[in-house]
This record gives sequence, structure tokens and C-alpha cells, in this order.
Amino acid sequence: MEKRWELRDIPNTDYLESLSKELNINKDLTALLLQRGISEFEQSKIFFRPSLSHLHDPFLMKDMDKAVNRLCEALFSNAKILIYGDYDVDGTTSVSLMYGFLKSFSDHLEYYIPDRYTEGYGISTKGIEYAHDNGFQLIISLDCGIRAVDKADLANTYDIDLIICDHHIPGEQLPKAHAILDPKQADCPYPFKELSGCGVGFKLLQGFCMQNSIPMEQLYQHLDLVAVSIASDIVPIVGENRVLAFYGLKKLNHSPCPGLKALMEVSGLKNEIDISSIVFYLGPRINATGRLTHAHDSVRLLTAENDSETQAFASVLNAKNSQRKDFDKTITEEALSMVEEDESLKLAKSTVLFKNDWHKGVIGIVASRCIEKYYRPTIILTESKNKATGSARSIEGFDIHEAISSCSDLLEQFGGHTHAAGLTLPLENVVAFRQKFEKIVSETINLEILQPKLEIDLEVDLSFVNYKNYMIIKQMSPFGPQNLKPLFVTKDVKLKFPPKIIKEEHLKASLYQDGNPLVYEAIGFGLSEKSEDLLNHEVFQVAYQIEENTYRGNKSLQLNIKDIKFD
Repeated sequence: MEKRWELRDIPNTDYLESLSKELNINKDLTALLLQRGISEFEQSKIFFRPSLSHLHDPFLMKDMDKAVNRLCEALFSNAKILIYGDYDVDGTTSVSLMYGFLKSFSDHLEYYIPDRYTEGYGISTKGIEYAHDNGFQLIISLDCGIRAVDKADLANTYDIDLIICDHHIPGEQLPKAHAILDPKQADCPYPFKELSGCGVGFKLLQGFCMQNSIPMEQLYQHLDLVAVSIASDIVPIVGENRVLAFYGLKKLNHSPCPGLKALMEVSGLKNEIDISSIVFYLGPRINATGRLTHAHDSVRLLTAENDSETQAFASVLNAKNSQRKDFDKTITEEALSMVEEDESLKLAKSTVLFKNDWHKGVIGIVASRCIEKYYRPTIILTESKNKATGSARSIEGFDIHEAISSCSDLLEQFGGHTHAAGLTLPLENVVAFRQKFEKIVSETINLEILQPKLEIDLEVDLSFVNYKNYMIIKQMSPFGPQNLKPLFVTKDVKLKFPPKIIKEEHLKASLYQDGNPLVYEAIGFGLSEKSEDLLNHEVFQVAYQIEENTYRGNKSLQLNIKDIKFD
């Protein structure tokens, strides 16, 4: 699908000259900082040199004092504590962090991950019953629980205290828990609202360490898990998340926990691990067990301490991920065929598809694949326990949670974020839901956003591509939501040699500009269809990121082309 290019504004241009001089960098690099909200020298120091001292005081979070006091009471009285977490990457890393840290303070800890298929998302009745039957007096829920009103009531009837650590948006009614840690509560004064679920769990442990004079370095040993959660849960990598991700990646690259080390090995990761490495290699493997069987396999890996255990568990996760890819490919092909064979679906402003035998564990991935093809709000539904259950994914600029909420009369339950949500409804309501959802999307969506956007930071000449600039850009990492890797556009570009096609889908080209003697090597993944147009046009525009390529031990810069336009 043709992309629309949008050049980002440079705010606060009044600061361009002075900040450029203060930092001794060129104006293009300074413009990148201004676009990231950095207009003063002190801000740039914090940005380029994140420090763990920049983390906020955990006791600024509502209920933190209650949560820490209850945790201390449980630990020091040898009470049984159940650590409960969701089955995705954020949930399993949260549980691994909490369990891995607290087990040196208690022999009465256990963890519990609900089964995606028999219990569903969040705190389950079965989980509360398990805690009651096994004498647990405290449950710490991680990455879930903020909407578990009835489950909190059930826990209260059993005299089980509940500490909820969540980062999702609360409903109108809060659960009656002993303590609720969620910075998105309307009356929570915590200054950073975008922590991952694992990040909220980390803040609880930070508070615990502060109250008990435990060296913080003990907790920082687990920052690799926090970084994996931040990357995989696609939270903004700004503020506190940026600090946690920065130090978590350092830990991941230099001394990862045994489980993550084994997972890196089976993933074939050899270069420096960054946010993208987690998103594309580690996260899917951790997720795969919860999608296909049971996520406790992931927690076993992430909390294992010896190499023989970790290698065995990592191999299991790797095998599950391969199986997940097969399901994903088959179901995506079926879903795309359903759209292609139905003219009304092709012309719709949304995609809502249902098939009763699709694998529940991969429908979220399939929704994302459908967006890659049709770029519109998408919901993929399957049958589970005589209900239709589904995963929703959105496009930039459209709040899919709000649109689903407008169809709540047809649903049994739903929850999630602006860009992703889950829902359950009676099978007989599927057709009515599809019609109503399409009507709401058609009436509320801005048609312009149905064309994918490529947001470009700056227009530069190819001479900008050099190691001096690249090394400064690299210091702007970790890159992710709200701090994306800079994207540049260069006009009046020419081909030095005919382009090559690699593996039938990727484009390799040598580029230059008049007046510049240098030739720049470029790769465009999935852009092989642009090859003929390149040969037919003398000049063109390229949108690209600058990256380092290592080949046979030699390092060089290359352009990673994201799109090409022809005048």
C-alpha cells in the first residue's frame, strides 16, 4: 500500500542555534533533539546520560505504603504469598522479577499463571480458589487485576489480601483490594504514567528495598527482565521507561540472567541486543508458550539458575515459537482470503473476521498481519468455550478500545488499550457486532489515517550519513515508541549500479548524489517491487534510517530504506 510521507515539524527553533553551540553538534542533530522535547542543556544531559538516580520515588505512587507494609508483614511472618501474573511477556517477566527477587526473603512463595484457554485473561476464579485451597494469605497480581472487581470480592470472602500491580486503564469501579498500584488511576500522583506491568512490580520492589535498607543493586540485577517487558509491551520509551530500558539492555548485553542468555543463544542473536532484538526474537519466544500451551514454561526458563535447565527450557520455547509461526501463517492466509473473496469486506473501513477453529493463541498476531495488508482497525474472532473471543488491533490515530466500548451492548466483556484490546461475546452476536463496529468506524474514522503514514524526522543530503553523526544518533537510543529511530529523507538521489534482488523480496542498491563523490550502500527489506521503477527513473527520493552493517568482520554504514518515491 502506498504510504503518505509526513515531515515532522521542528518545535522551538529559537533554541536551535544556542543548543547546537552548547552541545557542539550540528543543527540537524540538534533538530532531532528538539523534536524529542529537548531544548535545554540539562535536559540533553539527562537524555544522553540516563541515570538510575533519575528514577522516581516509588512512594509517590498511590497505595505504595500500604503495599510495601503488607508485603513486609507477609514476608516477616512467613505467610504464604502467591505471585499471580498474566500469560504474555509483560506478565511472565513481572512474575519472574517478583518471584526471582523475593525468593531470597521467603520459602513460602509460589507463582501462578492462568491458562489462556480455560481461565482467560486476568485474575481468575480458579486462581483465587487455588490460593484459598492452598492456604495463601496474600496474592500479588502483576500486569492484571485493575478490573477484577468480582475476583477481589471473592478473595475478600476467603480473607486473602490482594495487592494489585497493574498499568491498564481502570474501569468505573475499582476492586476492593488491600492496595492498588496503578499510575493510571485518576487520583494517583505518580509523575510517570506509562510503566509496563513489570515496571509497576519493579516499583513495589524498589519501595520494599528502600523501606528495609536493602542495597538497590540487588534489585538492579533483574533489570534485564524489565527491559524485555518494556520492549514487548510497546510502552513509550521515554522518562522512567527509558532509564529502565537503558540499564536493562546493558544487563542483557553484558550479564543476562541464565534464562535470557539461553534464549538469546537459541534465537541466534550474536550482535548487540537492542529493543528491536527483543521485539522480534526474544518476546515472541517467551510469548509462544502462553499462546500454544501454558506460560509457566516461560517463567520456569526466566527463573532457572543452572545451564542444563535453561538450555532445555529455551529449546522448548524455541520449538513452540516455530509451531506458533506455522499457525500464524496458515490462519493469516485464511483471513486474507476471506477478505479478498467478499467485496463488502474489501470495501469496508474495518476488518472483523470470525472462524470457529482458529487458534486463540495467535489471533492477535493475525490481526496485526491483516493490518499490514489492509491498514484499518481489525478484530479477529474465534470460538472458545461456546463464546466468540477475539483480539483487536488498531492503526495510528484511531482508538479501538473506545469503538469496541460503543458496541458493549453486544459484548460480555472487553478491555485493553487505544491500540489493542480483547473481547468476548455470544456466538449469535457476531454478525450484529461486525455490522455495528463497521458502522461506528465508518462514522468516526478520519479517512486520511486509513493510508499508512511514514513520519520523517528530517530532510538531509547523503553527506549527512557519516560515522560522526551516526555515533551521536546511536546515543539517542534505546529507540521505541515516542523515541523512534530517526528517519531521514534525501531527494535527488541516483543509482550508481543496477539494483540487485536478494531472496526474491529485498532490494540492494548503491546510491549517490551529484556533487558528492561517495557511494552509499542501501538495503530495502521487502522493497523488491521498486526495482523496475528505480531503473526507469534517473532521480528519486529515499526515506531511510542509518545503521551499521557488519560483514566478515568489517563494519560500514548503510541506508536501511523504508520507502522510495519517484518524482
